Amino acid sequence: MTKALFPDVIVNGHRIPHARIAAEAQNHPAPRGKPGMAWRKAANALAIRALLLQEARRQGLSADPAEIAPGRFETEEEALIRGLLDKEISMQPPSDDEVRAEWARDPSRFRSPPLWEVSHILIACDPRDAKASQAAHARAVELCAAVLADPGSFARVAARHSDCPSRSSGGSLGQIRPGDTVPEFESILRALRPGEITREPRQTRHGWHVVRMDAIAEGAVLPFQAVRPRIRDAMEKAAWTRAARQFIGRLVVQADIRGADIATELTDAENPA
Repeated sequence: MTKALFPDVIVNGHRIPHARIAAEAQNHPAPRGKPGMAWRKAANALAIRALLLQEARRQGLSADPAEIAPGRFETEEEALIRGLLDKEISMQPPSDDEVRAEWARDPSRFRSPPLWEVSHILIACDPRDAKASQAAHARAVELCAAVLADPGSFARVAARHSDCPSRSSGGSLGQIRPGDTVPEFESILRALRPGEITREPRQTRHGWHVVRMDAIAEGAVLPFQAVRPRIRDAMEKAAWTRAARQFIGRLVVQADIRGADIATELTDAENPA
């Protein structure tokens, strides 16, 4: 991003350097081919930050940095913003009736984790080694075709060819819950139905896999008492976020902001597509 492409961002006379916006843009992913979106989000984020700091100083607030991790404290600016929001945003916790109503709106949203019974054939390789990965993939393709042609041979093929210790049990990994395995393997499991074998090998950090979903035990709907704290916490966070946006919106109306479009940012956040 260059200075010629984007206007200066000025908040009540305070200019935000382009270099700072460029650095902040690294924290705002944008669709491929649309780097300008990351820049605009970064400009808006820094404009909001500047606006909050100006208001905190106008009110004469002092920074009291809190410890956010062992030996790590907020910066003075972070402490000022937190102090301002703590002062301006007063939240009434949701009542038990409101929490119960949110649960009753769709209890199926609150389930225990599913349980997957899985078997696989692993052709191990280092994905960073292109030559080894290509060879492993070719071998996995052959094995995948074999078990798709004869599903009953899966355990025998796993016992003979898999590089995973599970080969001693015909490739069976037993029962797996979300979080038990690496994310890329879990994404494979979520796409399979009971009895289904992957139509082609799938890659993880461990190599190439041919995966069979043996059974799925769907998570049960959890009773209200079990999820009440989680729902209450989510409702409180959502209410706080709405109140913070409204407070920032009031500051925006009174401010002279150039080169950023905070109002649109707040509207988009309030009404996501």
